Amino acid sequence: MKFEKQPLLATATPIHPYVQAASYMLVAALCLLALLAGLLPGLLAVCISFLVTRSLTRVPVGRLHGTGRLPPWLAATAVIVAPLAGLALLMLNAKGYSILAVQQYQALLNHLANTILEMRERLPQEIVRHLPEGVGELQELMAAQLRTQASHLASVGRTWLHGLLLAYVGLIVGALLATRRAPAARRPLAAAIASRAAHFIDAFRQIVAAQFWIAAFNASLTAAFLLGALPAFGIVMPYDYALVAMTFVFGLVPIVGNLVVNVVMTLVGVSVSVYVGAACLAFLIGIHKAEYFINARVVGSKTSTGVWELLAVMFAAETLFGVAGLVAAPLYYAYAKKELAAAGLV
Repeated sequence: MKFEKQPLLATATPIHPYVQAASYMLVAALCLLALLAGLLPGLLAVCISFLVTRSLTRVPVGRLHGTGRLPPWLAATAVIVAPLAGLALLMLNAKGYSILAVQQYQALLNHLANTILEMRERLPQEIVRHLPEGVGELQELMAAQLRTQASHLASVGRTWLHGLLLAYVGLIVGALLATRRAPAARRPLAAAIASRAAHFIDAFRQIVAAQFWIAAFNASLTAAFLLGALPAFGIVMPYDYALVAMTFVFGLVPIVGNLVVNVVMTLVGVSVSVYVGAACLAFLIGIHKAEYFINARVVGSKTSTGVWELLAVMFAAETLFGVAGLVAAPLYYAYAKKELAAAGLV
């Protein structure tokens, strides 16, 4: 997933400070609306579709016609039609797979709840003797929360459908924007908004491209560990394929996603045996040491963002806006820093 940097605006015309301020307020209102009204899937889909369509119009299409590139209309059509074709194939070849996936993650959450409740029986007595008295109540609280989340999964169908519809509309909008011919001259406010959009798309390109490869790196090593290394020793982890998929999806959320995967995989390992749980924890520590190096080199170098900054922003956004804020925080923060840098303030 390599996206080229494609500026949306190339103009040297000065813009009045009041017009600039108005464009900042409009973009801030749009970002806030995406969080409050549940429009974040559509906004992210617009960005992805825009970048993919622009990339397709700038890649070779074969050797028969030299190094030609896809016409804009064909690139936009491919981006719009490809999800529908993929959905049709999925429905034909994997009927009911999505229902089974939801059921599997429900079972995984219930399995984690049972593991937490049975933790005292699974741990060595030398460790159990040193545990505080309040640990039992904490175990019951955590198990109850997990079971609550498992029961909520049964009713997420309508929410997921709404999010998918928003995302598909966003794909259409992004593809059309990418193939739209830019006007020769823009009015001041339109030019200012185009500049904001260019910075937002550039921040999205940097964050998503880097985090995609980090998530793929984590998921590949996790698959090798769960599906290759452990079975070689006669150990079969429950929910192994679900854990690999979870590693990739949660890996798209910087830092916090990895922490969630670490806890879940270690608990599933403990449900097999304490030694398997320790092996899972050691493995996760090892690959995340490598990941922090990659994160620092890839994400940090492109966005000039430290780990402590991301953590602070993500926890604050999650407190205010929930899961949507957690997902949007790295993108919004990278965009804000890009605007501040363009203004010469940081």
